[in-house]
Amino acid sequence: MTDLPDDDGRSRCEWARGQSELYRDYHDQEWGRVLRGRDALFERMSLEAFQSGLSWLIILRKRDNFRRAFAGFEIETVAGYTDRDVTRLMADEGIVRNRAKIEATIANARAAAELDVDLSDLLWSYAPPARPRPATLADVPAITPESQAMAKDLKKRGFRFVGPTTAYALMQATGMVDDHTVSCWVPPARPGSG
Repeated sequence: MTDLPDDDGRSRCEWARGQSELYRDYHDQEWGRVLRGRDALFERMSLEAFQSGLSWLIILRKRDNFRRAFAGFEIETVAGYTDRDVTRLMADEGIVRNRAKIEATIANARAAAELDVDLSDLLWSYAPPARPRPATLADVPAITPESQAMAKDLKKRGFRFVGPTTAYALMQATGMVDDHTVSCWVPPARPGSG
């Protein structure tokens, strides 16, 4: 299926066409754009884990609440969270109240704080070379050798809820890969893609 123009006249990836303004803005302004920085990538990693099994729109609608609940995803602060914080977060109706995901976010902050390399550098070390954009949504993989390697390394380092599918979604969201389809109006974020 080709990417037909949306109601604003712009061609978008099929998954973003006809969606709410919040979803379209995410597609147009964030998804697939190069993102670096340890706390910024920790936030995206955490939100991708919370999204597992849910609609991304749910996460977008709760994003500000997540940022508030997790201290702006500042790694050192979240790494210091205790059982009392888990109890507080489980009572917070503004976020997804899943104990395993909350505890994983705290464990991941601790793992990130203990890394011998910057989290941003570690994650980006798995970015494949830029490649042409996919023709259609059907041409977008769910996992890649790079996302499998990233997930394996992160798990070995103590991270949770970052399997190969979540790792690939993180790569897509942060511009490590450019999976905007060829007819999408969003300009390529990395040289060589598009």
